[in-house]
Amino acid sequence: MSVSRFSALKEVLNRKVIPVEDKKRRSELFGENVFNERAMRQHMTKEAYQSVMDAIEYGIKIDRKIADQIAVSMKEWALAKGATHYTHWFQPLTGATAEKHDAFFETIEGGGAMERFDGSQLVQQEPDASSFPHGGIRNTFEARGYTAWDPTSPAFIYGTTLCIPTVFVAYTGEALDNKAPLLRALQAVDEAATAVCKYFDKNVTKVNATLGWEQEYFLIDKALAATRPDIMMTGRTLLGHASAKGQQLDDHYFGTIPSRIMNFMRDLEQECMLLGIPVKTRHNEVAPNQFELAPIHEEANLAVDHNSLLMDVMEKVSQRHNFKVLFHEKPFAGINGSGKHNNWSLSTNTGVNLLSPGKTPMKNLQFLTFFVNTIKAVCEYEELIRASVASASNDHRLGANEAPPAIVSVFIGSQLSSVLDELENVTKGKLSPQEKTDLKLNIVGKIPEILLDNTDRNRTSAFAFTGNKFELRAVGSRSNCAGPMTVLNTIIAKQLKDFKNEVDELVDGKKLKKDEAIFNVLREYIKASKKIRFEGDGYGEAWEKEANKRGLSNNKTTPDALKAQVSKKAISLFEEMKVMNKVEVQARHEIELEEYVKRIQIESRVLADVARNHVIPTAIQYQNTLIKNVRGLKEIFENEYESFAKEQITLIKKISNHIAEINSTIELMTEERKKANKLKGQKSADTYTQKVKPYFEIIRYHADKLELLVDDNLWPLTKYRELLFMR
Repeated sequence: MSVSRFSALKEVLNRKVIPVEDKKRRSELFGENVFNERAMRQHMTKEAYQSVMDAIEYGIKIDRKIADQIAVSMKEWALAKGATHYTHWFQPLTGATAEKHDAFFETIEGGGAMERFDGSQLVQQEPDASSFPHGGIRNTFEARGYTAWDPTSPAFIYGTTLCIPTVFVAYTGEALDNKAPLLRALQAVDEAATAVCKYFDKNVTKVNATLGWEQEYFLIDKALAATRPDIMMTGRTLLGHASAKGQQLDDHYFGTIPSRIMNFMRDLEQECMLLGIPVKTRHNEVAPNQFELAPIHEEANLAVDHNSLLMDVMEKVSQRHNFKVLFHEKPFAGINGSGKHNNWSLSTNTGVNLLSPGKTPMKNLQFLTFFVNTIKAVCEYEELIRASVASASNDHRLGANEAPPAIVSVFIGSQLSSVLDELENVTKGKLSPQEKTDLKLNIVGKIPEILLDNTDRNRTSAFAFTGNKFELRAVGSRSNCAGPMTVLNTIIAKQLKDFKNEVDELVDGKKLKKDEAIFNVLREYIKASKKIRFEGDGYGEAWEKEANKRGLSNNKTTPDALKAQVSKKAISLFEEMKVMNKVEVQARHEIELEEYVKRIQIESRVLADVARNHVIPTAIQYQNTLIKNVRGLKEIFENEYESFAKEQITLIKKISNHIAEINSTIELMTEERKKANKLKGQKSADTYTQKVKPYFEIIRYHADKLELLVDDNLWPLTKYRELLFMR
């Protein structure tokens, strides 16, 4: 009998619900451990507070003397809340967060000590950067990297540590993290969108990109996870036969939340409230043991920080409740994977959502301007968007079980499609009085009414308009939102910049009125971006053929998708918008290819280990039991034994065949892996994709067949039915 598996199952059956006490209302807890505006007003001088707000609003540099004042205020606030250490909290190119803790404590003359924290420690630190991915930006002996305070994302206390959100840059100035390019992209879209907004409202002086992420995840008992080396090492099951019952009855989706899960969620939400993460929604997702939480939308940089922090918090809270949280996009074959839908929009400092229609034709023209420009940007850079969500783990999810395919398309609904079709026929040049009236009253004027019933029911579109925002659904659940948000905001900034130039040229050169010029440019954009709009089912060969006919890319694997990152078009885009230089772009490409290779390499090794050290020995053990049984039957029935042992002999043969196939396939896979390891960059990634990875399914097929044949009491790996349904 498999001791560890059945011990784990017994442990799960005896689990008690961990009690969680709601001490305060959510509104009272919210932001308690955040050095937010309220805390700054209480603890800072008026001068220091205004300096921080100017840095947030206008990007004005904070004076060193003021930084000292801010640091002292921050320290006193943190000490009063029990903090003993501080850290520059940053997001290196590992996909995770990083931190190095330093105590406030320092010794002074005479054998005494004091708590110290000044402006220099707040504004900049120099962590050892030698082991972080850098993509060739600097040599190991030039390992200095600097973290620099990001005042737009407030400091917070987690545990007993004051965490200060920072960017991470190389000694030479290039970004070594996810935050720095995002901040540059947000600045670019702010400038470009504000300039376009001036056509409609001169009072707009700032535009913020907003983000609302939806975090999907799986929860399994930590004792069950510990019996699966593949889950512990790779975050997913590399083997495992499908459970007879999966998600086919749709009985888990939005169902009653199990008690242990509910208390985990309550505990998590309280931690989030303290940290200022505005989580609002929780529910069961489609797959068994799959769940989702979602926050209120925030400014994009803060939202990205909050999502990165959330995943750290979820790991810690899940341990308290004896769970393991799985962020892998496809931890279980044959059922829904997990995404992180990124709901994106633009909002002005005057309180207007630019992707929401207004009450007047002019407000609706503003909506159409940003709506059409967004579609045009996605059409122009669809390969770059696909590259921004590419990863070894997300490759398993895209195109399967309700996830969007690798083809990027835009879904806007039939009503808005009709509006764009009508706008496509706008007369070139000056508009007649009748056409102006028709546009304003019958097309633009009716947009709010149209959107009242424009609910999105297409779940296979990678980029969908959902009423007052666009939803990028292709982002994977373990991804850092900064990558796709950097790309999306950069391409929107570029598109809006081009749009303004074209409109101004028509106004100044062709002497068209402003609204006529806008309609003329939008008409051309609608025509040019028509190929990206798709209202049908995104699955199957029919859409793939249609997408190919339209000239849309279909990069199904990460190595293919990432090529768009380093195209001349992409490098030119990032350099023009001052988001990344060529070195930074190429470094990220190299890092992501290397990560892909390492993840497939690790999975290959783990798969071989589990198959040879767990599956095959168990199969042989059961086979020996069958052989013993056949020998016993032969002793009793002598020459007639074959008729009585027919099924046993068939099983022995099947087991032998599966064992042989597993062993021979592992040998072939290992040889291909050795060849791939001698290569570098794109060649190594391509070889792993084309030569190593195909063996995974062959090995899995035979191992899963053995799972069905071998005595359940002997099988060492916790099965799908247990992982997915035991809570």
